[in-house]
Parts: sequence; C-alpha cells; structure tokens
Amino acid sequence: MAFHKNQTALSRRGFLSVAGASLALAGAGRFTLSTAQAGTGFSLAVLHINDMHSRVDEISRFNSNCSPSDSEEDNCFGGAARLATAIRQYRAVHEEQARPVLTLDAGDQSQGTLYYTTYGGRAEIQMMNAIGFDAMGIGNHEFNRGPENLARMIDEADFPVVSGNIQVAEGSALDGKITPHLVLERDGEQIGILGITTPDTEFLSSPGEDVSFQDEIEHLREGVAELQGQGVTKILVLSHVGYGRDQQIAAAVDGISAIIGGHSHTLMSNTVDGAVEYATLVASPSGRAVPIVQAFAFSRYMGNLTLEFDDEGAVIAASGDTVLLDASFAPAEDIEELIAPLRAPIEEMTRRPVAKIAADIDGSRETCRAQECEMGNTVTDAMLAEVAHQGIRVALTNGGGLRASMGAGTATLGDVLTVLPFQNTLYTLEVTGETLLAALEHGVNDVEDGAGRFPQVSGLRFKLDLSVAPDSGRVSDVEVMGAEGWEPLDTGETYGLVTNNFMAGGGDGYAMLREGGMNGYDTAIDLAEVLARHLSENEPFSPVLDGRIAQ
Repeated sequence: MAFHKNQTALSRRGFLSVAGASLALAGAGRFTLSTAQAGTGFSLAVLHINDMHSRVDEISRFNSNCSPSDSEEDNCFGGAARLATAIRQYRAVHEEQARPVLTLDAGDQSQGTLYYTTYGGRAEIQMMNAIGFDAMGIGNHEFNRGPENLARMIDEADFPVVSGNIQVAEGSALDGKITPHLVLERDGEQIGILGITTPDTEFLSSPGEDVSFQDEIEHLREGVAELQGQGVTKILVLSHVGYGRDQQIAAAVDGISAIIGGHSHTLMSNTVDGAVEYATLVASPSGRAVPIVQAFAFSRYMGNLTLEFDDEGAVIAASGDTVLLDASFAPAEDIEELIAPLRAPIEEMTRRPVAKIAADIDGSRETCRAQECEMGNTVTDAMLAEVAHQGIRVALTNGGGLRASMGAGTATLGDVLTVLPFQNTLYTLEVTGETLLAALEHGVNDVEDGAGRFPQVSGLRFKLDLSVAPDSGRVSDVEVMGAEGWEPLDTGETYGLVTNNFMAGGGDGYAMLREGGMNGYDTAIDLAEVLARHLSENEPFSPVLDGRIAQ
C-alpha cells in the first residue's frame, strides 16, 4: 500500500541550525534534518486531528453540511467515516514499516452541528471510540454545556482525555475525570503526553466556578520535569492553545519533543498555496528542534507526522504533511452504520429549506475575525431587524461566533445552524457611547492572532488602523445611524444595543458590556432562528459589504 499523498519533509521555518543539528535543502522546498547525535533507532508516527467541531457527516467546501448533489459528484470532504478510512490506511502503512503509531486529537470535538445540539458530544465520542484514538486533548468548546456534560463525555470515552493545566475543585463533576498526563508504551519505548487547554476558556466557554486554568508554560515546565523524573524523555504536548502560543511554549519550555496543536484552525501544508508550512520548527531554550503541527479543522485534513528520536528525546529526523480527506477516501461502512441511527432524528430538520441565496455569503474565519465580512453584516442586520421596533440602533456580534459560510442556492436550516451553532440568544441592553467605544476597541485588539472577539456590526461604522498598538486607539471615526443619517458617536449618550447573551455576559472578554450594560433583557430567541427568518423575508438574499469597517 502506498501513501495517499507524497510525504513532504518538515518546514525549516523559524531557524536553520539548532544545537549541532543542521537543515540541508533537498530541493523544491524539501529538506532533511541531520544531527551529530546518534539516534535510538526509534521512529514514531503520529496521526492527528483537531477542531473537528461535530462534523460527524461529510462537509462541503464551506465546511458546512454537504448537499446531496455535491456528495453524488464527490465534492465533499471529511466526516467521521472518511476520517476512519484515512486513519486506518495510514496506520497500516506505518505498521508495515514496523513503525508504531499514536492517534491523537487536540480538542474541540464539540459544538458545530446538530449532532452536538442533539447528543451533547456523545455522538462524537462514539465515533472516536470506533476509530480507536489513543488520547484526546480538551478544547474550550468541550465546556460549552458546562462541566457536567463534559464529565458525561469523558465517561463514555474508551481513551484518556488529557489536560494538565485544568484545575478542578474537589467534589465537582469533573473531579478525577481528566488525566493530567499520560505515558504510553510503544515497542518498549515510553512516550509521555502532556495536555494543555487555553486559559481563555474561562471567558470563551462555560467551565463553571469549580474549574480554573494554570498558565500553560508554568504547567508544562512542571509536567516535563515530572515525566523526566520517571525516566520519560520522549514528550509530546497535546495542545489546545493556538499556533502562536505553541511557538512561545516551544521557545520557553525545555524537554518537549513535539507539539500537536489545535484551537487556531491553522492550515499547515506543503502543497496548499498560502498555507503555513508543515511543520513549524522552533528552537527550545537548549537549542533543540521542536516541531509544531496542526491540521486545520472540521475533519477536512488529517495530520501525518513521523518522528525519530535520540536518547534524550530530541527529534533528530522528521517528515510529514497534512492529508486532504477528499473523495479518494471512501467512507468506512462500519462508521456509516453507527452514524445512520444518530442521523435519522435530525436529518429531516436539517434539510428543511429556509431561503434562496443569490450569491455565496463569506463567513470564513480568516475574514470575519479580521475585517468586515458578508456573514457578519448578514447576521447583525438580522439581529437589528428583529428588534427595530424597539428603537434599538446598533447590533454587535463576535466574529468567532460565525462558524461557516453559505453557498448560493437553497439554504437549509442545517446550513443556518452550522453558521450559528452555539444556541446563543438575542440580548438587548442599553450602553453609553463610552462603553460602546470600549467594546469596539477591545474587539480589535487581538486581530493579529485571529481572536474570535473581532466585532461585526450593523447600524454603526468605524475606521480601523492596525498600525496602532492594541488598546491605544485603533478604532476611530465611529458613527451611528440616526433618523437623519450617520451621526458621530457621542460617548455621553445612551444607545440601544442588540448583541448575543454570550457577549452580554462578558464572553470573549467583553466585560464592559456585562458591567456597563443597563436594562438588559434576554429575549430567549435563538440567533439561528433570527438569521433564518431574515434570510426568508429577504429572499432571494444577496449579501453586502458596505464599508462598515474601513481599513
């Protein structure tokens, strides 16, 4: 059996020499990593995914539900059954080469489709059990339904769920459920796995009062030392903190062999134009090479990494790439049989037509977390239209709450729920212009890292200057739509605002809305319902970009 895609050696991004090791070009972007140190002869394959976000079924090019016509034309990707086939094929290849394999998930299986809405994460865990994962990290979205629901997910898993920087109060639902670190044996060698979850989970999700998060670097220094004290030197970090933070960790913590990442949905590939090269290599404090890998999101790709080690656990040779899970991987029949009864109760609902869409609506992460985007305008316009009779003038939502694009044609309820999967509700309140300005400034202060707090707006426009430092006046020339047209924002005036209950409660760091909001009211209307109604009332719907965020 041959690999589905040709293997491409790891990227030399970040450095050209480390602690006696050198990287030699091998033509066309390839290179080999060589070192004066002798290896142990131990080679390990790591098959990895991250940020599946409940994509149990195959997905379209927009990462949302795949239409029957696209499926018939083999224009779909991913899904649990196709992922199973890919993992099994690559396992077989590595095993034929007498190379042990680890299958790892870096977190965020939860939230994103009606499978999570209906089954609360149990469907996703059932798929992972059947595929045979060795370990899963915990993402922030694993807490979306609170610690009790996460505890139920862990109880159903046939594999350990690992995160060491999550601190759980005694007697809470998660007490004793999360594995702080793991040691697995392969071919007589011990491989340590440390897990970390972004501390931002505190405001990105709903971990509850009994859960707190230790600083990742502080925890990893302690965890590496503990594993090394047990004689374990080959140490993988299963990380859900994002690509940027992973690089900081690799440069700050000694003893890490490689980082298997998630959270930022970073596409790493040596064949896709514009992608970050697979992998990023960072020099540790002692100068050894630490590969960092990630495999985008939504089951579209699987990562395939091969590592060779020296006696101290340093990686002395590595190769790999992400693998596109396209129609060349036939969905595994046994997994399809598991999915069928889960799909039946929700299939009719997801296929119910909502509206005709005249043109694609861009809701991509790259756009909606960095600038005005079509889906942001569409959703905030829908929010404002829902409460226009109340005299509310401004709508604000977070770009990270928009989870997919929509293609032209007939949009279904399933498409709408894929865009807005969190079951957030429409929330109205009053804020001063000063609070509104603070919210906008907060929203744009981490554009460089693709933070989900980026503000999408309606009834308001502003200028954004990213050459200005965060929280130092990036936002200017804010105007609000009034009865006579655009008016400058008055910091002393009170404005009616519609947002979502997550942000109104301080989510994504919008504490100023929680603390400065007045006369707040949760309408209990699901944002997905609001969007579906707006599309239906304006069909055939055409998206717009009209200069709300000038850059």
